[in-house]
Amino acid sequence: MTTPMLPRERCDYSAIVDRPPLKLPGNARLAFWTIVNYEVWDIGRPMPRQVLPAPTGVPLLPDVPHWSWHEYGMRVGAWRFFELYERLGIRPTLAINARTCEDYTRVAEEAKRLRWEFMGHAYDQIPIHKVEDQAAMINRSMDILERFTGKRPVGWLGPGLTQTLETPELLVSAGVKYIGDWVYDDEPTVIRTAKGPLVTLPYTVEINDIGIMIIQHHESEHLAKRAIDQFDRLYAEGKSRAKIMALAIHPYISGQPHRIKYLEAIYDHARRFEGVLHWNGAEILDWYLAAAKAAKTGFAA
Repeated sequence: MTTPMLPRERCDYSAIVDRPPLKLPGNARLAFWTIVNYEVWDIGRPMPRQVLPAPTGVPLLPDVPHWSWHEYGMRVGAWRFFELYERLGIRPTLAINARTCEDYTRVAEEAKRLRWEFMGHAYDQIPIHKVEDQAAMINRSMDILERFTGKRPVGWLGPGLTQTLETPELLVSAGVKYIGDWVYDDEPTVIRTAKGPLVTLPYTVEINDIGIMIIQHHESEHLAKRAIDQFDRLYAEGKSRAKIMALAIHPYISGQPHRIKYLEAIYDHARRFEGVLHWNGAEILDWYLAAAKAAKTGFAA
């Protein structure tokens, strides 16, 4: 049995200042990557996130309050997202549990109608470490999404960004071309796998409504403030080399009535600037592969 590679064996350290600068088309400065997460929380398991302490400190199953909190996102919050992005003319990347196509078919159909990019996000929301047959789950998820959309996804985001040391090979074998789990750079990179190279795109745990509001317990307006601060800095740096800004959101959080205006404010700010491209993950991947090849960088994997 082959020993799985450690992260450092998959990629050499690379200081961003030592790389040839990548350039976006049309002298654009920044590619804005919006990632929406639509998931299935199984009532028979502990819920992935919580906002209410367990009564008497003892977690209970079934956890109806947190199941229904997430359910609100799929019944209501998701539709605020659909309206917003259709109005803005933006087609986000949808990190979607494949089971969403079965349990929330109406939601998945709307994302398909609006031509959002479907990105693999496991079958349902459970850490990959807890999946008995990881390869079967990955292939099942990709197959369901391919049947539903007519096109096999090229991207993958693990539930909670989870991976095991074996995951990259399994993803490449299933047809995945890029992942969002490695949040270690401002630019795409290539990592080695025993099955061939795999591109990492700069997903975010920083400009992410889970981290800001659910884990750090910041007020809703902080999502907008931090996203705008991130945008302004990356836009300035984009004068000399291409920058990618990721924004990750969930309908049960940012789709709440008291929060949606702060999400809208981020895009209102970005619209004031020229040279901003709203791209999905597949578009970023295609650009990077062409740009890196032209710059003769990123293909040692």
